[in-house]
Amino acid sequence: MQVPSDTLKADNPQIEAKKAPRSVNRQYDVADLFRDIFHPGKQPDTLKKPSGITIIPNIASNPSIGSQIGIKAVAGRKLGNDPNTLLSVAATSVSITTKNIIYFYVNHNIYTPGNRWNFQGNIVAAKTVTPDFGLGIGQPSGGNADDQVLANAERKGRALHSLFFNVREKAYKEIAKGLFVGAGVSFDIRSKIEDKNSKTATPYSIYNDRYGFDQDHYQANGLLFNVQYTTRDNQNRAYKGIYVDAGFRTNQTWMGSSKSSLQFVTDFRKYFSLSSTNPEHVVAFWNWGSYLLSGAVPYLELPGTAKDGSFRSGRGYTTGYFKGTNYNYSEVEYRFPILKNKFISGVTFFNLQTADDLQGTKLFEKWQPGYGGGLRVLFNKATRTNLCLDYAWGKYGARGFFLGLNEAF
Repeated sequence: MQVPSDTLKADNPQIEAKKAPRSVNRQYDVADLFRDIFHPGKQPDTLKKPSGITIIPNIASNPSIGSQIGIKAVAGRKLGNDPNTLLSVAATSVSITTKNIIYFYVNHNIYTPGNRWNFQGNIVAAKTVTPDFGLGIGQPSGGNADDQVLANAERKGRALHSLFFNVREKAYKEIAKGLFVGAGVSFDIRSKIEDKNSKTATPYSIYNDRYGFDQDHYQANGLLFNVQYTTRDNQNRAYKGIYVDAGFRTNQTWMGSSKSSLQFVTDFRKYFSLSSTNPEHVVAFWNWGSYLLSGAVPYLELPGTAKDGSFRSGRGYTTGYFKGTNYNYSEVEYRFPILKNKFISGVTFFNLQTADDLQGTKLFEKWQPGYGGGLRVLFNKATRTNLCLDYAWGKYGARGFFLGLNEAF
């Protein structure tokens, strides 16, 4: 299980107070709720700088990880005094589960004053369990016994225990308004990999035998080259604008990678506000894809469900439910306020996934759907930070409750 990649945006209060204080002040968030409970009748201090930090318990439960307890925090701040500077955001979490899974991550997306530079990166350290449902999109295989295990058409779940460490950092330089070019490095190191409940061949072991990877460890270390274009009005919860990021990842054996490979990765997001008086009515589109051009990628690093940069794709399925050497994901979501003060909002969404399986099923040939809805609680109106509570359904009886801070995309 990785973390994403699951951003935050905090407006400079001195500047924003002059621009649109009334629209923000009309909104009601968790801080207002606490003030009304513990200090009833007290008027908010309009001169006090609003906090850009949101902290919540990190609680979850499912068969793969057991019951989880921890803490999660996100923070956002606009750097400098240039009103056009995009919001810088960061997030961190630490948790432990009843199955002795320990997970820590910190990530950031920083824009320097005037957007001259953008730095994106994360650090992950974990003793974890990764669910495994086979390769491809759930299509039956007409091949031999190993082919049928690898395809896992019935989506029988397994669990791979391992130690995981990841460091990723990219630096982008703005060359035109909203347009950035960048480069970086990524180190994905996994060791002590073990399926404790299976003594027979598994999709993981079959894939490793066919492509020459060790069964108990690997490294996927490489260089990143990207182009990014953004006009989003907020990094946490955009009402309008576009975000595009496309680039190459080239894993290199001279950097310690188990195998060399070349992948092309794309991320496209578009937001339409449906109302000028209530801009929270938004239709949002997302497409994410990863395509192997040459070489071989470790099984647990193959692109798939919830393997995007923020690890939020594929609601309705668990991480890695579908995966392949080539993978494409699309989603549409409608976001709408429920209460007039915007404290409670709602969403509905629908998504589609497709992948190849190296056994005849091509990318875009077979699709698997997911759909659902959820509620949003406004945690921090200054940064548009929402607590997200979603329930989603998929195929093969897959379903689940998904809790997070900030929108999925």
